[in-house]
Amino acid sequence: MTSGRTGRRPATTRAQISAVGIELFASHGFEETSVDQVAEAVGIARRTFFRYFPSKNAVPWGDFDHHLSDMRALFATLPDDIPLAEGLVTALLEFNKFPADVAPLHRSRMEIILKAPALQAYSMVMYNGWREVVAEYAAARLGLAPSDHLPRTIGWMVLGVALSAYEQWLTDDSLILTDLLRDGGATLADGIGSLTTSTAGKIDQLPQS
Repeated sequence: MTSGRTGRRPATTRAQISAVGIELFASHGFEETSVDQVAEAVGIARRTFFRYFPSKNAVPWGDFDHHLSDMRALFATLPDDIPLAEGLVTALLEFNKFPADVAPLHRSRMEIILKAPALQAYSMVMYNGWREVVAEYAAARLGLAPSDHLPRTIGWMVLGVALSAYEQWLTDDSLILTDLLRDGGATLADGIGSLTTSTAGKIDQLPQS
């Protein structure tokens, strides 16, 4: 017997809402799907939806802040003597690891994040948070501030590797994402593998034109 009360089910989680939302977005379109439709599909009230997500735009990203915290924690566990590029690629691979059974959902998630026009401005904000985590690690390794030019550049480079890998992965179901990330990481290593604290400081202190 049910009470007929509308509200959060005990099993409701941010991940559950995100998964249901992604399925709806993939089936009906991101712009065509409303918050009310997502809430109804999950079995929660509209007001309950906003306890989990600030807007519909956040739904495809899931619990992204938690993932960023995990990446910071991973960077903190890496040995101090690991090459910078190796550390970055290690974190990149770990951050984008997921079980095989969730690959279809993750593919739909990234299709929406990368291709829904209405989501692009919001996605740039989320990318900023991701790049900041990378820049913090690079800056600590190079003796610079995260806001310095070189750590910022490295953040963009690593983001570029990730986005290009995902774009390629979405074109062909037979492609393996980790292979694409490793290939991109190898290119990244060729570009920054020779950086040291002293050379980084010289590069980052180049006079402004």
